[in-house]
Amino acid sequence: MYATHPCAHAAAHPDKVAYRMAGSGDAITYGALDRRSNQGAHLLRSLGLKAGDHIALIMENGIPFMEVCWAAQRAGIYYTAISRYLTPDEIGYIVRDCGARALIVTSQTAGQAAPLAGEPGLALFMAGGAAPGFRDFDAERAGMPQTPIADETAGWDMLYSSGTTGRPKGVKKPFALEPIDKLNPLLKVLCQDMSGMGPDSVYLSPAPLYHAAPLRFNMMVAALGGTSIIMEKFDAEEFLRLVEVHRVTHSQLVPTMFVRMLKLPEEVRARYDVSSLKAAVHAAAPCPPDVKQAMIAWWGPILLEYYAGTEANGVTVINSAEWLGHRGSVGRPFVGKVKILGDDGAEMPTGEIGAVYFADGPAFAYHNDPVKTAGAHNDRGWSTLGDIGFVDAEGYLYLTDRKAYMIISGGVNIYPQETEDVLILHPAVADVAVFGIPNAEMGEEVKAVVQPRDMSLAGPDLAAELQVFCRSRLSAIKCPKSIEFLAELPRTPTGKLVKRHLADRYKAAAAKA
Repeated sequence: MYATHPCAHAAAHPDKVAYRMAGSGDAITYGALDRRSNQGAHLLRSLGLKAGDHIALIMENGIPFMEVCWAAQRAGIYYTAISRYLTPDEIGYIVRDCGARALIVTSQTAGQAAPLAGEPGLALFMAGGAAPGFRDFDAERAGMPQTPIADETAGWDMLYSSGTTGRPKGVKKPFALEPIDKLNPLLKVLCQDMSGMGPDSVYLSPAPLYHAAPLRFNMMVAALGGTSIIMEKFDAEEFLRLVEVHRVTHSQLVPTMFVRMLKLPEEVRARYDVSSLKAAVHAAAPCPPDVKQAMIAWWGPILLEYYAGTEANGVTVINSAEWLGHRGSVGRPFVGKVKILGDDGAEMPTGEIGAVYFADGPAFAYHNDPVKTAGAHNDRGWSTLGDIGFVDAEGYLYLTDRKAYMIISGGVNIYPQETEDVLILHPAVADVAVFGIPNAEMGEEVKAVVQPRDMSLAGPDLAAELQVFCRSRLSAIKCPKSIEFLAELPRTPTGKLVKRHLADRYKAAAAKA
């Protein structure tokens, strides 16, 4: 019983570390995690929360984050992890939209939640301390029994999209009275079946826990009995050091992390032994092919990529061996069937670019938003995440960009991702965003905003060098007509470029010129 749940590992190996913080060294054993999650579940029940109800949390990466999630998981409670980088207004929207009955914060995030004090039906808690307006989560939990609640059933995360293209959208799994040791089917395949994760695994988590993949992977590690090393914040060289020190076997990353590691000086990269790595899973954003090729050359054929969204309406997967034979692909469908549709809704022939849809995948709906739900589906019930791409003759999917970012210049479709993939390879470029701005003759023209590795180099000479670099690899129409420089581009902590706000700023400026 409970072979795939922390409580089983607590019974077998109570002193084994379940989670350890990379910087502080704070750790929790399976025995302690079992006791605290039981107490947390009892506390939630004492508040009147029953299976199917909802809580939210705003917490930095830390052991308390995982304790709260496991308490909710074994109490049948939906838990919504909210980015600590959102504004109070954005946080309030998510808390109200998901129907949270309790909100748990820390001393570092309490300020953002303070405006919710007095919200009807919402209990405010602080983990790791107490403050005016917040109940002491640790103190109240400590008074609860350390044994399981009588009505254990599985709770699940209900997470919100990052909101890079509008208001965040919540995706809620239909509630069912399921056993607490039921595994997420996709994660079981990715982590256990394809990556070989198990009780002997050491997982290094470099991203914010409120994001879907880091949270779910960290939950899966403890379900399987491994140990997670959680970084407080990603740093390229520190990641490599931690792999060597802890003999890390598995990790889940995003392409911007690969880029930052590859741009470390060669002597720094060579300083650390990463041979213990057995699998590096990546997703969240398209990976430039040259970047992925370089990572495989460095780490070996251990990269495993998947394409999916919080919606889980479909999934494609590709391993390194497949990718080397289908460079640039995000794989073949594992969940659902990939369909490429034209503007008229008709299916496109093999190799032709169109909107990417999943057919015959799991149904989903955006919480409290039937309009957005309808907009993500066609009349056949197929659903899309808003990306565009094509499928080759062997059924491998290739993404070209998000539909919202496509540039139409002189009637020609231009996909900014292709240009970004080239510019990011220049040694002087730390980050780049490409989008369209108005052009009186052509309709739109290509604009690039570059974050240089050294801001002192920003200027006309570097812009000219980058244009030459781009034109040596792409046709002129795909290369930027103008390049500007910023000290830092707006990315979410999970690595997604917040291009919409950046593009709107430059489009407005171009329209006034």
